[in-house]
Amino acid sequence: MKVAIVKYNAGNIRSVDYALRRLGVEATVTADKETLLSADKVIFPGVGEAETTMTYLKATGLDSVIKELSQPVLGICLGMQLMCRHSEEGEVDCLGIFDVDVKRFVSLRHEDKVPHMGWNTIGKVNGGLFKGFSDEEYVYFVHSFYVPVCEFMAAETDYIHPFSAALHKDNFYATQFHPEKSGKVGERILDNFLSL
Repeated sequence: MKVAIVKYNAGNIRSVDYALRRLGVEATVTADKETLLSADKVIFPGVGEAETTMTYLKATGLDSVIKELSQPVLGICLGMQLMCRHSEEGEVDCLGIFDVDVKRFVSLRHEDKVPHMGWNTIGKVNGGLFKGFSDEEYVYFVHSFYVPVCEFMAAETDYIHPFSAALHKDNFYATQFHPEKSGKVGERILDNFLSL
């Protein structure tokens, strides 16, 4: 199986690569259009800032390539947010795969820290990424922006208010949390993605 990780100015590419190696998968980290289009699975990771990243994706043509992909694609963290229509981070238009906007967390109480950082549960899970899951599995988050509850939601988390912890539409899957940093639960999610 050929697995490609989209290479761009993102921060967590190496940790995603290591997580796949632990599952026995040697991924190719690439920005090459033909390699991405011909891969069996594509992972679109991301730690960074939406506006500068979208500028980079457009400048390199990767924005068009990602939208063209027809095999299973997994967006992670910023990767998930960039798959949405628009982000309040830099007020930038994104890829528009999921027809929903990314919002900024606003702290309502002193104890609500932003960014949302650390372990939290996911519930209302559905779809192929969460095969064999029960509600209340713990995963690892680091984010200041979120996708509201919407029709594409594949998992929900409650922090300040409920939000989409994962999305799914057609061949596109995405998680706001980091499966590559979520221990055994994250490994199961990556394994489920590789089995799609």
